[in-house]
Amino acid sequence: MSSDKVNPKVNQFMDENKDKFEQELLMQAVNVNDRIEEILRIGNINLIENAHKLVAFVIEAKKDELESFAKEEGIAWAKHSLTLAFKLEWVSAIRRTLWKFTQEYIQVNMKEFKLNDFFALEKKVNSRLDHFLNAFFISYSSYKDQEIKAQKNLVENLSVPIIPITPTTSILPLIGMLDYCRTTVIQEKVLNEIGRLHIQTLILDLSGISEMEHEVIDNLSKVIESTKLMGCQTVITGLRPDVVRKMATLGIRFGGETKTLGTLQRALQSYL
Repeated sequence: MSSDKVNPKVNQFMDENKDKFEQELLMQAVNVNDRIEEILRIGNINLIENAHKLVAFVIEAKKDELESFAKEEGIAWAKHSLTLAFKLEWVSAIRRTLWKFTQEYIQVNMKEFKLNDFFALEKKVNSRLDHFLNAFFISYSSYKDQEIKAQKNLVENLSVPIIPITPTTSILPLIGMLDYCRTTVIQEKVLNEIGRLHIQTLILDLSGISEMEHEVIDNLSKVIESTKLMGCQTVITGLRPDVVRKMATLGIRFGGETKTLGTLQRALQSYL
């Protein structure tokens, strides 16, 4: 038997009092109690069964199983958007219940326990529960970070919809608000797609953009210059009067090789 393990009689005591343990746990976790069935239904997460599993891993010093279980739990809770505060409350209730039953065991078996034994037990149990929480939080956060990154990539792809209309010509219709961050994404996506699709003419339709700040206009002109360096001609369509006036006031001009047409329809007529 490993010295890291808690006294096996404690584990036996927990098994013999499993039903009482559950009752006490539900009393300790008042806010969680009302959502046990809901969590089982929406996430297939059995809180009661998992509580017994966590206690067993802690008492039996199964470090690898404990860490693996924490990672699985972190992913499951993140996937179903269950809050960290909710998990912390549940594990705190498990900790309190575990110590209540450990105290009952010690009181019945006082002769077997010395003061040093108690402090050693306290250190083992609490450190393992803390290790579980730490691994759980890391797993939860990692899953959420990956989810946010995937959503960000999806939004970026949707916000820069490059549409091929011939083997060498594509359209990039921009709608909504243009800011510095979005124009930076546009530049990266445009240059990648020019290389991937061998685009020779890019029709950049700005009819859906009502307003652009000085910094954005300047950044957009850099995007156009970048496409020219890759051998791609940019055709601007749909510039609104307010944007044109601002460009004239600021003295900003697109490169001499950049064509401008009033509407996207005119561009399509020319290049189709």
